[in-house]
Parts: sequence; C-alpha cells; structure tokens
Amino acid sequence: MGFRVSDREKIAELEMKLAFQEDQLQKMEEAVLIQQRQILALEDSIRLLSDQLKQLNQSDAKSPEGPPPHY
Repeated sequence: MGFRVSDREKIAELEMKLAFQEDQLQKMEEAVLIQQRQILALEDSIRLLSDQLKQLNQSDAKSPEGPPPHY
C-alpha cells in the first residue's frame, strides 16, 4: 500500500506544523524562565524595600522629636 501524493502532502504539512509548535514551545519556555527570574528579582527588591521601611519606622519611633522650631 503506497502513499498517494495527497497523503505525503498531509504528512509533510503535519511535520511542519509539529516543528513550528515545538519551536514555539521552546520560545515560550525561555520566556517563562526569563519572567521567573524577573519575578524573583522583584520579590527580592520588595523584601529589601520593606525591610528598609520597617527600619525607618522603628528609628522614627525610637527618637521622638519635638515640634519644629517655628512652633
């Protein structure tokens, strides 16, 4: 049982679609990896800023200042 031309064309078309999908999947995996690294960096930045804000709030609470001199 031999392949007809249309069967060969269908197989070739399916192979091209599969290759395209594999390429797109690889690109999406790379994009997700980049985004995950960015998310981790942003989380680190937020954590650092949050810690700095807490330190500022604590130092403000420890050193009560009187009213400004113009009062």
